Amino acid sequence: MPAGRGAGMTRPPLTLSLQFADATHRDQLPRHKVARWIRAALSAPAEITVRIVGADEGRALNRDYRGRDYATNVLTFDYAHEPVVSADLILCAPVVAEEARRQKLPLQSHYAHLLVHGTLHAQGHDHEADDEAALMEAEESAVLLALGFADPYRRRRQRVVPR
Repeated sequence: MPAGRGAGMTRPPLTLSLQFADATHRDQLPRHKVARWIRAALSAPAEITVRIVGADEGRALNRDYRGRDYATNVLTFDYAHEPVVSADLILCAPVVAEEARRQKLPLQSHYAHLLVHGTLHAQGHDHEADDEAALMEAEESAVLLALGFADPYRRRRQRVVPR
């Protein structure tokens, strides 16, 4: 496990800005928990802005920056990986809520997963190729398990187990 992760390890410093353009889930995202979830996925000091948005802003950002005309769950804008990780994480509240409902997940658990996922992207992790995806998913699972959340990929791995 990289430095800064795991039980009892010192967490890297984090400067966090938490913004709510859509305040629907503000009670699910107390600052101390958001900071804890992000820090658990960090391997370097970071300056991260988390912005919770509605469907219109989420769709506009995804369209303008990724060429995809729909709101997505999380967008990561990473500006620097070292010496300090610098990134914006944009989470679309209605999409996160719908995914949590469909997957029968506690809303806070799904937010934690997406913040860990976005934080890993902010540090250069990716999941475009199968080998990259496997590494990133393993890292996400380890961080979330250490935080006391369920493995978000457990169901998928159970479905592909050879008989």
